[in-house]
Parts: sequence; structure tokens; C-alpha cells
Amino acid sequence: MSLEILGIFVLWIFLFGYVIVASIDFGAGFFNAYSLLTGKNNILSKIIKRYLSPVWEITNVFLVFFFVGIVGFFPQTAYYYGTILLVPVSIALILLAIRGSYYAFESYSGLRGHKGYATAYGIAGLLIPASLSVVLAISEGGFVTMHENGPRLDYSALFTSPLAWSIVVLSLTAVLYISAVFLNWYANKAGDIKASDLMRKYALIWAIPLIVSAMGIILEMRNTNSWHYQNILDLTWLFIVSGILFIITIWLIWRKKSYGLSVVVMILQFATAFFAYGISHYPYLLYPYLTIHDSFTNDSMAIALVLAFIAGLFLLIPSMYLVFKLFIFHKGYITGEDETHV
Repeated sequence: MSLEILGIFVLWIFLFGYVIVASIDFGAGFFNAYSLLTGKNNILSKIIKRYLSPVWEITNVFLVFFFVGIVGFFPQTAYYYGTILLVPVSIALILLAIRGSYYAFESYSGLRGHKGYATAYGIAGLLIPASLSVVLAISEGGFVTMHENGPRLDYSALFTSPLAWSIVVLSLTAVLYISAVFLNWYANKAGDIKASDLMRKYALIWAIPLIVSAMGIILEMRNTNSWHYQNILDLTWLFIVSGILFIITIWLIWRKKSYGLSVVVMILQFATAFFAYGISHYPYLLYPYLTIHDSFTNDSMAIALVLAFIAGLFLLIPSMYLVFKLFIFHKGYITGEDETHV
């Protein structure tokens, strides 16, 4: 395995970690807001807040690692993406600040259950993946033109692109589906049957737009991006495996069996599709201008970064394990018997 492939593989692992952890977080915030607005907060709010309280501050660690790594491994990404992502990333950063601020106000100002704070927190959580997912659309090519002053993003082409909107819709449905599947298991583990049944219902509902939007992206790619579409066809078996795992997850949830296993299968489902997508996009970081080969850092820097990121991974995973063991799945905390545990 070359250093270029090793570098992008390590980064893809961190990005996938962010996708899963952040999706649970963002979706939980939305479901909490939705439950308050629809009068179902007596069912969902307690179980959601028990999850959000210990983890909302650490979700973005994965994203920070990814951004530092992408510039470290592939320095030219700063030149190409630095300008064209100024607006989308700025919007995402503002939304992150809003989300964090409103969560702090809602949690620590004595205004628990405030509909305005909860709604702002939930909506911002949905808009963050929508704004960040635009990067995937841009990387497909056709939205960036080169000028004397550097690359420019064609906003008109981007905002009128069916492919770009398909990716945005997929990001939103994936967030809600991943979060619903996890929270269904979490509520069931806490013995909160009403919350578990409601999250089970949401998981089954959001499964439909998830698979439709995923298929829509492939169809749009056939019309707008022939090179990537052909690569996807070459990896059809991986996407079929992901589809089978999706069916198993839905079957387990539908039959009310092994909710913990359904979460594991769901993560494997997204991992298969996520890495298949990454492989099909090889070797481009930005089609047709930037590949992982012509923008790679020197070997010494690459080796140092790989070692640093592997060490970070070995620190981050045990840390997440301890957070989940000592807080999220602590028997007294998950059942609400020990409200002072956090």
C-alpha cells in the first residue's frame, strides 16, 4: 500500500467516525426539538438528553482530525478548496457555534425544555451536514473553473444541480435514520418502551427516503458524471452488500429483535457504502484538477502524520469507549436513577 493510499484511508476512517457519531448527535437534537413542538417531549426528551449531555462537546474531534489531516497529507487541497469552500464551511462553522450556544443556554440557564432553544439546536444540527455534504458534490467536478486568481465555484451550477441536491437530501435522511436506529436501541436498553417504540417508528419511516435518495444519487451520477458512475458499476457488489445489510437492519427493527445488533449492522451498512464510494472516487480529490498523487506531501511528513493519526485513533477510541461505559451506558444513568452522574 502506497503512502498516498494509506494517508487517504486513515483520513476516511476519521471522516466515517464523524459521520456516525455526528449523525446520532444531530438527529437526537432534531428529534428532541420535534418532540417538544409536537407535545411528545414527555416520551423522548429525557432519553435524548441523557445521550446528548456527555457527548455533545466531543463530536467534532473527528472532524478536526480530518481537516488537519487533509491539509497535512495533501497540501494543495488548501489552495483548491480554501477559496471555493469559503461560504459552505463558514456557514457550517456559524451553525456549529449557534448549535453549541443554544445547547448551553438550554442546558445550563435553567430553561430546560425551552422550545426556541431546542428548535434552533435541532435545525442547526440538520443544516450542518447539509452544508458540509456540498463538498462531495463539488468534488465530482463541473462546479469549479480555473481563473488567473485561482479556482472559482459556480454557485449557479451548484444550486441548480440535481446531483448536489440529491447528496444534500441523502445527508439529511442518513442523519435521521442513523440517529433513530441508535436511539431506538438506547431507549430499549434504558427500559423506556414508549421512547423505544417511537424511535423504532421513526427509524422505519426514514429508511424509505434514505434508500430512495441513495438510488437517486446513482441515477443522477449516470447523467452528470460518467467516470464516477462507471467506477461505481465496477464496485456494484459492495453496494449490494450494503443493501443486504440495510435489509437486515430493517428486518431486525421491524421484528423488534436484537436492537443492539441492528445498530452494529447499520454501522457496517454505512461503512460498506462509505468506503465503496471513496474507492470509486479514486484517485480524485477534486475532479479533474486534483488527485491524491499529484498533491501528496513528502514521505517524511507523510510517515509522521500516519503515525500521529494512528496514535490519535488509539487515544480517541478508548476515550469514546470510556465515555459510553461510564456515562452513556452506565446503569444508573441510562435508567435515570442517578441524575447526578454527569
